[in-house]
Amino acid sequence: MPFAEDFVPVGTPVDLDNCAREPIHIPGSVQPRGVLAVVRESDFEVRQVSANVADLLARPAESVLGQHLSSLIGFDEATRVEQATSAPGDLRQRNPLECVIDVAGEPLAFDVILHREPGGVLLVEVEIAYGERPFSFPNTYLAVRSSIDELNRAATLTELYDATARSVRELTGFDRVMVYRYDEQYNGEVVAEAKRDELNPFLGLHYPASDIPAQARALYEKNWLRLIDDVGYTPSPLLPAVDPDRGEPTDLTHATLRSVSPIHIEYLQNMGVQASMSISLLRHGRLWGLIACHHYAGPHLPPFGTRAAAEFLGSTLSLRLVDQFEDEQLHKRLAAQAVLSKLTAATLDDSESLTAVLLGAPDLLDLVPADGAVVNIGGEYQALGSVPPQDAVAAVAAWARDAGDEIASSESLSRELPDLDLDPQLTSGALAINLPDGQYAIWFRSEVLRSVDWGGDPHNKAIATSEGDQVRLSPRKSFDRWREIVHRCSEPWVTTEVESAESLRRHLVESLYRRTRGALRVAETLQRSLLPTSIPTVDGWQLSAHYEPAVGGRVGGDWYDAFETRDGRLIVLIGDVAGHGMAAAGTMAQVRNALRAYLFTGDTPAEALDRLNDFCLHMVSRAFVTVIIARVDLGSGSVEAACAGHLIPYITRPGQVAVPAPVRLSPPIGAIGTTYDASTFAIAPGQGLVMFSDGLVERRDEPIDDGIERLAETLGGAADSTATWISTAMASSETDDDVTIVTLRRL
Repeated sequence: MPFAEDFVPVGTPVDLDNCAREPIHIPGSVQPRGVLAVVRESDFEVRQVSANVADLLARPAESVLGQHLSSLIGFDEATRVEQATSAPGDLRQRNPLECVIDVAGEPLAFDVILHREPGGVLLVEVEIAYGERPFSFPNTYLAVRSSIDELNRAATLTELYDATARSVRELTGFDRVMVYRYDEQYNGEVVAEAKRDELNPFLGLHYPASDIPAQARALYEKNWLRLIDDVGYTPSPLLPAVDPDRGEPTDLTHATLRSVSPIHIEYLQNMGVQASMSISLLRHGRLWGLIACHHYAGPHLPPFGTRAAAEFLGSTLSLRLVDQFEDEQLHKRLAAQAVLSKLTAATLDDSESLTAVLLGAPDLLDLVPADGAVVNIGGEYQALGSVPPQDAVAAVAAWARDAGDEIASSESLSRELPDLDLDPQLTSGALAINLPDGQYAIWFRSEVLRSVDWGGDPHNKAIATSEGDQVRLSPRKSFDRWREIVHRCSEPWVTTEVESAESLRRHLVESLYRRTRGALRVAETLQRSLLPTSIPTVDGWQLSAHYEPAVGGRVGGDWYDAFETRDGRLIVLIGDVAGHGMAAAGTMAQVRNALRAYLFTGDTPAEALDRLNDFCLHMVSRAFVTVIIARVDLGSGSVEAACAGHLIPYITRPGQVAVPAPVRLSPPIGAIGTTYDASTFAIAPGQGLVMFSDGLVERRDEPIDDGIERLAETLGGAADSTATWISTAMASSETDDDVTIVTLRRL
C-alpha cells in the first residue's frame, strides 16, 4: 500500500492521470445494498453511518449517530454483536451474525458482518440476507466439496485453472468466470474461462498492468473478495464524512460494502459488465492472480454464504497452486542441483582451469538452457555455442558489472544497450555472473518471436472524451482482441535459472579464493627462497635488512640482496617488480638471478643495469622493474651507485637531518634505448645509507612526497636506525604494498 502522501487529496476528480494515486481505501461511501456503521468499540456508540440507513432500515441517520448500536439494529442484536466482539479468537470467523431487525414494524432477516480496525474502531455492515440459512462452515464445505475433490485430482496447473473457473461459475451463477494470472510486471493473462455459450471468449487474452493500479492490487492482498452487485449503483456517503473521534476519513479496506473507484466502474461499463466479483489468489501472502466474475444480464447479488463458499474455493485453489508450483520448481531445482554438483566437483581439480571446467562436460548450457555461453576467468576467454562477437560480449559484461549485483539478467539487451548493434537472431537476452577482478560467465539466448493477444491495444490505454468545456481521460472502450508481435526478446530467465547461476557463482568465488591462496603460498615460498638467508657481517660497518609482505598476505615483487664480491667490495641493492602474485614472483626470480650474476662477475652498478635492461627486453617481455644498486669500498667508504627508476636512498648523519644520496635517476628496467648513469659519493665514519621500497612511504589517499618527508624526519631523529627499527617507526595500516629496507652504517 502506498504511503498517505502518495495519494491525491480526497474529493479530487479522478481520471487516468491520477487514478494510480486515488485513495480507494477511504472512498467515504458504500455500495447501497447494505448499511455501514462505524462504531466505537469501547462503548458501541455509532460515530458514522451510511446515508442509505433510512432506505434499508427505516431509521433516520440523525436518530442513530451518537447513539448506542442498538438504535441501529435493536437491543437483542446489538447484545449479540457485543458478545461476539468480546469472545476470544478471530472476529472474522464469526461472520456473518444472522440477525432479525425490525424495519417499519416488519421483522426482516439480515447478515451482520463485523471487522475490527486499529484504534478501537468496529465496522458493522448490515446486509439483507439471501440464500440458505443458517449459514455455517459445514454448509460452505458442502457447497464446494465436489469442486475441491476435482481440484485435488488435477494433475497440472491448466486442469486446476479450468476446474476452478467451472466450479465458481456453477456456485455463483455469474455469466463469465475467469482465472486471471499476473506476470512479474503485473500484466494479466486469462488462463481459464467458464462462460455462457454466446459470449465472446477471453481465454488467452492479456491485459496491461495499468488496468489494475498498484493500490488496488494492495487491497486485493488484504481483502480477498470484492463484490459489485450493480455497476450502476449510486454511492451512499458516510455521515459525517470523517470520523469525529479521529478527524479523518475511515479506512474501508476490509468493508465488503466499500464503494469502488469511478474509473473502475467506467472500465466495467465499457466492457458491458453489470455486476462483478473478484476473489484473490495469493502465493505466500502476495497477489498471484484473481478469479474474476462478470455478469452482463443485469445486477447480480450472490448470497453471503455463496460468496463465502467461493472465497473458500479461492483459498483452496491458492494452496493447490502453491503446492503445484513449488512441486514443479522442486523438480527443476533437483535437476539443476545434479548438474551443479558435477561442475562443483570438477572445480576442485586445480590442474584444470575454471574456464575449461565450465565449458567441459557437463557445461554451463546443461545448468541453464541457452544458445551459447562465454567464460572469462583467469585471463582465459572461451565461448561455447552461439554467442556475439568478443567486443559485444565485453560490452554486455560491462553492463552486467554496472548493474551492481552479483547476477544481472535481461531478456531484451536492445533495451539495456540500445547503442550496441546486436543481431537479435543471435543474441537478445543475457544472464551474467559477475566475478572478482572483472571476470565473468555469461549465458546468451537468441530472439524468440512471441505473439501476445491483448484485450484491446495496450499502447492506447486512454481515450480523450469531451465533457462540456472540459476534456478528461477515461478508460479505454475497446476490448477487442489485439495481437502484438514481440520482437528482440529472448525467453525470460526464470527464477530457478537465476538461482542456479547464483549457486554457481558462490562455488566459483570459493574456488577462485582457494586457488588464489594456493598460488600465493607458492609465490611466497618462491619469493622467500630468493631473499638472502643471511647478510654479510662486515668489520667496521653495520648492515641490516628487513622485508615485510603486503597487508592481506599479497605477495609482491620486492627483493633485496647483499653480498661481497671477490675483490672484497660490498654489493647492496633493492628491487621491485610491478604486480603481485606468481607473475611478479616469477619475474623477480629471473631479474634477481641475472643481476646477481652480472654484479658478481665485476660489472659496475650502471653496467649491470644496462645488461639487465637488455636481458629483460629480449627475454622477459613487459617487465617493469625498479632497482637501486650500491657497490661500497669497505676500506675507504667510497660508493658507486646506479638507479633504475627507484626511490633515491637517504644518507643519515647522527643528530642531523637525513638527506637524499647524490644518485642520478634513470628510467626503470624495460625502457627501450636507455643507458644507466653512474653516480659516486662517500660514506664518512658515523654516516649511513638507507635504501627502501615504496611500500615504506606510500599511503592511501596521500601523496608519496608526504611519506618521503616523514621518513626523512624519522631518520633525522634516530641515533641508531636499523632496518627493523625504521619499519616499526614508519608502520601504518594505510599501505597495500610490500615493505623492504636495507641499511648500511659506517661505524
